[in-house]
Formats: sequence, C-alpha cells, structure tokens
Amino acid sequence: MFYNVQYHDIKRYMAKGQAVTKSDIKPVEDRSEPIGFMEPLLIEGGSRHRPDLTDLALELARSSAGFRRSLPESLTSSLADLVRAMNCYYSNLIEGHDTHPIDIERALKGDYSNDPKRRDLQVEAKAHIAVQRWIDGGGLKGNATAVDSIVEIHRRFCAALPEDLLWVENPATGERTKVVAGELRTRDVAVGRHIPVGAPAVPRFLKRFEEAYERLGKTETIIATAAAHHRLLWIHPFLDGNGRVARLMSHATLLNALDTGAVWSVARGLARNVAAYKAQLAACDLTRRNDLDGRGHLSEKNLVEFTRFFLTTCLDQVNFMERLMQPDRLRARILLWAEEEIRFGGLPPKSGAVLEALLYRGELPRADTAGLVGTGERQARRTVSALIERGVVISASTRAPLRLAFPATLAGLWMPGLFPERTG
Repeated sequence: MFYNVQYHDIKRYMAKGQAVTKSDIKPVEDRSEPIGFMEPLLIEGGSRHRPDLTDLALELARSSAGFRRSLPESLTSSLADLVRAMNCYYSNLIEGHDTHPIDIERALKGDYSNDPKRRDLQVEAKAHIAVQRWIDGGGLKGNATAVDSIVEIHRRFCAALPEDLLWVENPATGERTKVVAGELRTRDVAVGRHIPVGAPAVPRFLKRFEEAYERLGKTETIIATAAAHHRLLWIHPFLDGNGRVARLMSHATLLNALDTGAVWSVARGLARNVAAYKAQLAACDLTRRNDLDGRGHLSEKNLVEFTRFFLTTCLDQVNFMERLMQPDRLRARILLWAEEEIRFGGLPPKSGAVLEALLYRGELPRADTAGLVGTGERQARRTVSALIERGVVISASTRAPLRLAFPATLAGLWMPGLFPERTG
C-alpha cells in the first residue's frame, strides 16, 4: 500500500497555511476524478481565437523551414550537436540545475568535475543529451504524446541519473522516496498551488491525453504542442522529472511537425522568460471564468494565452538562430578567431582557409586540404590535426571528409548570445 497526504487534507492545509504532519498521512484513495476535468485539450477550430493562432503556426512553419533550408546538411548536423547542449542547459536551468554547456561538453568527453554535486549535474546533463540525441535520431517511434513515448522518455532519462538525483523529499514530513525510471507515480502530490489528479487516476488521464493528440494534422499539431505541454504537467504523471519530460516531448513534437533538424530550441526562450513561462502554466491550471471562457472545465482563454506565448517563443528562437547563422557574419566571426589564433601560434598558418572552405562547402575531403593550405601534404595534415585538436573540425574517421564543429568553449566568440558566458 502506498501512502501520502490525501487531496482534501492538502487543500485544507494550503488554505490555512499550515504544515502537514506525519499523522495526516493516509492511504491513497481513488478520487474518481472525471477526465473532463482536463478539458479543453485543444483550441477547437470554431474558437474565436483560432485564426490568430493558425497564423502564428503557419508563420512558425515557414520560418523554421526557411532556416533549415539555408543550412548545408553538414552544418545542420554540427549545429544540432551544440543546440542539444544548449537545450539541455536551459531545460535543466528551469529546474534550478545550472550546468554550463562547457561542463556539459566536458562530460560528453568523460571529463568530470571532482566536486560530487557538479559531477552529478554533469551526469544529469549527459543523460538529457542522450535522450534528445535518441529522439533526434528517430528513436522515438510514433507520436511523442503517446503514453508509451512519454514513459520511455522518462525511463531513458532517469535510468542514467546518478543515485543522489533519484530521491525526492516530502517537505512536510521529511520522507524521502526514490524515483523509479519510467514508473508512473503511486502517490498524490502538490505542485505549488496545483493539486494534480490522484495517483490512481493518472493512467486514465494519460489515455485521454494520448487520444486527444494522436491524429492531428500538421497545423493542428503545431498549435496543440503548447496545450499538450501544459496538460502533461497538469497530470504530473511521474514523481519527478515531469518538466524535462514535457520539454523533450514538445521538442520531439516540433521536430516531427516542423522538420526542425534540431537546430533551434524552445527551451532557450522559455528559460530566458522563465517567470512568464511559469506564470502562464499556473494560469492554465485555473478553471474557466464564465460562459465566454470556452466549454471545458479549465480556462480556454488562459490556454490560448499560453499557446500564443509558446508559439511566439518558438518563432523568436528560430529568428535568433537564423540571425546568428547568417553566412557572412558567421564567416567573419570564425575567421577573425582563426586569424588571432594564428597570430599567437595557436593554429598553423592557412588554418582559416580550411575553415572558410568548410563554411561554404559543408564537407571537405582530406585530399583537398593540401591545395587550400598551399603546401605539401605533411603540412596539410598538421593543419587538420591542429583544427581537430581544437575541436573546431571533426571527422567520422581518419579517411572520412572533414566537417565544421561548434564547440561550446568558442560559442561566446562564434555564436554570441547562444548561452551566458561561464563565470566560474
């Protein structure tokens, strides 16, 4: 038998500002909440708010597709690697876990901090990136909003977490409970002022969740991404990790609906407006105000506002990345860095020529480097080795073509504003 503070006791203590004691803990009971409590799950086509949201969705689709087409395929792959670290950084930052992309990049290379807490956060970040890479590589079969998909995202993420990050503590009683990877919660919980559905109701609410979002068209899916994002958090299916799962689910939904190539991230925009993000989510928890506020149990107006906020945030991030990757400006920033490195002996002469060729051509056969450098093959190999050692050029093997990389250590110079400078 699983135990927790019951729903009515939580509401009573919250209203009076009282603490919950161990004597208040009772067996979890099925409160038989009707699944209608979660409606509306969609902003229906007949809603007066739909035209504006449809315009936003179409604009996002056009902008995302245009940005993706502007990038050579090899740059898309390299940029996606950096964006995964950025997405992980901002998603974890929303949860209060600050692991800079430079530390994340080090963790991916097996270079961990000696400080146990920082090391744990590096392992957490590595787990997050592994799940997103699996999603980006097509590992998630079917809709991201399917129950199996949601559970699998949680399972993969939590299975790779360090032991210390798998425990949650009840602030009222001090009781510690271990989070089981991929397991739906078996306890009732309170999230701020929101009381999610009781643990026994989670499966039936998730089933209704899946049914609502499984057969939508492209535009409908884009618009519904925000609603699904909130409603999953509203259900709160897992004891912990719901925020990360919701953002990964949204990432996967947009990846499929918009064919984003994983080269931009909504998490950056949400983290940079975290107060508004959390306030909008909390507003969506509220019941409808009057007969003009939709027909469901929850407020349609607040869901519309969150949808508008979410889609606008996505659009802002696409536009930001497009400006950052403008060919002439990106070329100028990278070549300026290379010139300074050459001047101070950090790179061999003519290294900039190799980087410039990669920017224009995307991939570069190793045999072509000698002609670019203008020296013999030995000097060309030395130049390539130096660029690989600095992490700005990568290759699948010693014979495979060269590709440009975007290391986190140089993001401040190459791609200013992508994430904050490391301060410590």
